[in-house]
Amino acid sequence: MKYTRLGFTGLKVSEICLGTMTFGQTTDEADAQKMVDLAWDKGINFFDTADTYGGGRSEQILGAALGARRKDAVVATKFFNPTGTGINQSGVSRAHILDAIDASLSRLKTEYIDVYYVHHLDIETTTEEMLRALDDLVRCGKVRYIACSNYPAWRLCDAIWISRTQNLERFACYQAQYSLVVRDIEQELVPLCVDKDLGIVAWSPLAGGFLSGKYKPGSRTAPGARSEKGWVWPEKLFPPTADQTVEKLLKVSAEIDRTPAQVALRWAAEQSGVASVIVGARTIEQLTDNLGAAGWALPETVEKDLSAVSRLPDRYPASLENSMVERRAAAVSMPPG
Repeated sequence: MKYTRLGFTGLKVSEICLGTMTFGQTTDEADAQKMVDLAWDKGINFFDTADTYGGGRSEQILGAALGARRKDAVVATKFFNPTGTGINQSGVSRAHILDAIDASLSRLKTEYIDVYYVHHLDIETTTEEMLRALDDLVRCGKVRYIACSNYPAWRLCDAIWISRTQNLERFACYQAQYSLVVRDIEQELVPLCVDKDLGIVAWSPLAGGFLSGKYKPGSRTAPGARSEKGWVWPEKLFPPTADQTVEKLLKVSAEIDRTPAQVALRWAAEQSGVASVIVGARTIEQLTDNLGAAGWALPETVEKDLSAVSRLPDRYPASLENSMVERRAAAVSMPPG
């Protein structure tokens, strides 16, 4: 297992993070314990949950499964989603943040959260109110690092500016949907995170199982998968290159004797700015396969082939500006020698 620095911090996290969204839903306590044990034995020290996964059961099960290992683990959880029917039981207001942190600490049976994520964007609360409340949590020791997920680039940049100018704790990492078939963040968010030294933590790097090897080009259901029971990866998220990407993934995986899931995870882990990729699983067998993505590197030709086939077309202004450096250089007449 490789370990990376989480953004600008000195905190080291495993390049693979165990996601626990299934805990308390499709994964019971006994299987969750086995998954945590397996992940720990393979070198994973980074664990991801949220206060509303499984109605709070995910946090409870993760806390119990870690037990005495908690002090050596990096535990991330999130807040924003409704935790009840009360008008103030959701969002990023100071009121909800202070309630949410104490509830998460209680369920996880811990005195602090290592990485505390704002799960979604709340347009009804000012960024200043949210950041001041999170800053208070860091100063009192309940949280060590703050982070966010699913923010547009301009909102993320604005939050960083507010933190710097008002001397408030700033986001250390950004959790983003990122995979071979969902590469939107490369347009604005990746350059921003790299420039501001925020670690990127990729969620759904297998696109809900679409890149796991179960699916063939042109298919949207697979035997034994959730899609067989009516669940499908949202069609609106498929780029035009999805089927070509799966075809290439299956081909190169066979060539290098790795499973498609391992190759897709490895591709995501090696992209610019990525500190860790979140893997989740319904079974020990799935998790064992996913953990095989750690500790090796994609051959350069494979990385290039996968990146080329799955590349999205540039949007404006990149579609206009990308050629300007070459045009400017070509116009300069340099003296001989």
